[in-house]
Amino acid sequence: MSRRLPCATLAALLAASPAFAADHASLTIYHASGSALYSGSSPGTLNDGHALVHEQRQVALHAGQQEVRFGGLPPMLDPEAIAVDFGTGPRVKLAGQRVALANTGAGGTLGGAVGQTVDVMTSGMSLNVGGGGIRGTLVGLSDHGLLVRTADGNVHLVHQYASVTLPADAVKRGSALLLDVDATAAGNRDAHLTYATAGLGWRAAYTADLAGTGTCRMRFEADASIANRSGRDYRSADVKLVAGQPNLGNRGVRMYSMANGMPAPQEQSVMPTQSSLGDYRSFALAAKVNLPDGSVTLTPLYPEQDLACRRDYLVDDGGAGYPTKPNTNDFGPQDYQHRPIASTLAFTAPDALPAGTVRAWTTDPEGVPALLGEGGITDTPKGQRVTVQLGQSFDLRVSRERTDFHVDAKAHTLHESYKLTFTNGGGSPRTVTVREHPDRWREWVVASSSIKPSKRTPQLLEFDVPVPAHGSATLVYAVQYRWSTRDL
Repeated sequence: MSRRLPCATLAALLAASPAFAADHASLTIYHASGSALYSGSSPGTLNDGHALVHEQRQVALHAGQQEVRFGGLPPMLDPEAIAVDFGTGPRVKLAGQRVALANTGAGGTLGGAVGQTVDVMTSGMSLNVGGGGIRGTLVGLSDHGLLVRTADGNVHLVHQYASVTLPADAVKRGSALLLDVDATAAGNRDAHLTYATAGLGWRAAYTADLAGTGTCRMRFEADASIANRSGRDYRSADVKLVAGQPNLGNRGVRMYSMANGMPAPQEQSVMPTQSSLGDYRSFALAAKVNLPDGSVTLTPLYPEQDLACRRDYLVDDGGAGYPTKPNTNDFGPQDYQHRPIASTLAFTAPDALPAGTVRAWTTDPEGVPALLGEGGITDTPKGQRVTVQLGQSFDLRVSRERTDFHVDAKAHTLHESYKLTFTNGGGSPRTVTVREHPDRWREWVVASSSIKPSKRTPQLLEFDVPVPAHGSATLVYAVQYRWSTRDL
């Protein structure tokens, strides 16, 4: 049952003038690597990722003090990073703002539907004011019930109802922003709203399609994978992606100034427009994007390219760093037997490559695409070398044996040597890159080696070992450490 409200009661119950949402929001989405954000196995909203949202709302104001409500905001809204600008026109003074955080119950759902057309049934009768139901625009909620504006302009309080039918896209269990304002004049105003939210993030997704020839060539595609788990749909949105690792957290509205209103529209192009953003990179997408809640969207970052590459097979033991004094302890030979060898893909970054995952594909003998493996890359500037570990080679194995260990305390020397044996069960020859890290002390020399090192740094010895098809190869090397009395 519904009734028309007296003017005084209506003024009290219309505590919040609704601000109606518009499409075409502008989003700045920051890089996020958490796998749950992109996974269908993690339902609902997620407190991962970070985005800055600019959108325009229209609000009907009356002169004087009032409360304005912006509904349908994401549940993961940052309540300390919100700014509103009413633009030019009669002055609107902001006295305070607060956020009604998301509610997973029915009240939260209805709060997110403010501004939408609803059918409210009180006794299952026809949809008119006198017959047990009402159709109109949901303009607010109160402790007494629902406030519904009908087509004739009247507002009705429905305080006992059996059901509420909402449009499919009106069900938002979101937050709401409430503003205490003092308007000098009545009228419809455009309000520019800026807020930060979790649940939105992006990462790069790369495809490397390797040609089935003797020379390593690949077709390289770069996409942005954008995940929306914010609890809010964004349709026809202008999107800018930020690559890099800024520190993100609560910084208040100063971080999100709206002094210039909505961002200017981007010029249209085939691919995203790349530019510097402080210490980071930004990619402004060329076309508007739909980002429904609970979705992952792929969009190109660069045109696909044909690149030279290199298939490497890698053995890497130890790590960088030295002890504070020479380590002469015999802590064991660190031998191993028949260990698989890592299979890697290396290439030069053709452009600035944001952090993401590279998936390498080839074609099997029947002409069917097959996944060789995948691996992550970090943010990589243009022209830098990229190495991705795809997995472990089935045919290649390596065994390692320490062949000598001797300490001469009087001469302040330590001699240590190793033998590495490689086997190749495949029909193609392979070259294995061996990385050894002499880490007993910072002063050392290569005493002997069966293969000349291809690279040497203060903390690395690198060898390239050719292994024939269906054959084996060995690498034997020795390192001698030296120190002085003051080093002990």
